[in-house]
Amino acid sequence: MEKIRIGIVGLGKLGWKHAENIAHKIPQAELIAACSATTKKVEKAKKELGIKYGYTNYEEMVKNPEVDAIAIISPSKYHYEHIELALKNGKHIFCEKPLALTLEECEEIEKLVKEYPDLYFMLGFMRRFDESYAYAKQKIDAGAIGKPFMVRCYGLDPIALVDVAIPFAKTSGGLYLDMMVHDIDLARWYLGAEGKTAYALGGCYVRDEFAQYNDVDNGVALIEFENGSIGMFYAGRTCAHGYHIETEIIGTKGSLRIGSTPDKNLTSIFNEHGVVKECCTSFLERFEQAYFNEVNYFINCLIKKEKPSVAVSDGVLSTKIAYACQHSLDEKSIITIK
Repeated sequence: MEKIRIGIVGLGKLGWKHAENIAHKIPQAELIAACSATTKKVEKAKKELGIKYGYTNYEEMVKNPEVDAIAIISPSKYHYEHIELALKNGKHIFCEKPLALTLEECEEIEKLVKEYPDLYFMLGFMRRFDESYAYAKQKIDAGAIGKPFMVRCYGLDPIALVDVAIPFAKTSGGLYLDMMVHDIDLARWYLGAEGKTAYALGGCYVRDEFAQYNDVDNGVALIEFENGSIGMFYAGRTCAHGYHIETEIIGTKGSLRIGSTPDKNLTSIFNEHGVVKECCTSFLERFEQAYFNEVNYFINCLIKKEKPSVAVSDGVLSTKIAYACQHSLDEKSIITIK
């Protein structure tokens, strides 16, 4: 059976999960190389995952002729550089969002990808590969709720992780690009339209430290799409009860809701506090299967020589909307998305 030989860059929490999935769970993939700025992480990957090649220099890894494709799970500020080098060295690319930290770089990446039509590129909007979100898309396409005209999204990180989020905000691109962009991508997918105007509000209601990075700890956005449909979005970093990702799609004949409560599992605890449902505590817990599904899908696309459905343009178009939201927050005005 043909195998796609993968090199991965970035061995943080998410990178390690992807590395484990590629190494142990995808029969048609072989993880043969790993790159990290930290030698200790590279040695750990070689030992625990059976990886043949370890690098602290990314350019050396992409020059390895045995590597067919690169999984880019590095910090967002390096995505442009890592994508460019991978393309120039003839590698297919799976890249976790975002494409880059500026809209200009995202648009440059789109041009670069088009220059290499024989190389396959996929952006990791993993929620499209979550079973519940994928099922909702199937129901919409089947006409189960008529014509969808509104999407309402909550994307909330737990306050238990806010002390980690504060220093990360320096290079994350901000709440709208780092967090809300997932919901924006879903809205585009479900509504079948691109953004027209955006209006955003937010503030540092719990932790003032986000302000030093021109960021907020909680923010909302109202987006009008080109077909007249509406998106209402709330993203925050201070959720008391856990990691809460909720989406509602409203149509002319009904609605769909995903994740109305962020249940950890199907167990209910009956005790002196009443009936208690424990909640998910992190993105890896909630979307563990989706992260596997997206890379498995990418590998299958390479095997079948089919272009992935989540294209570089999805990253650019969703980023345009996210930046319009940030611009609206800064200017306190409605922004036209161009």
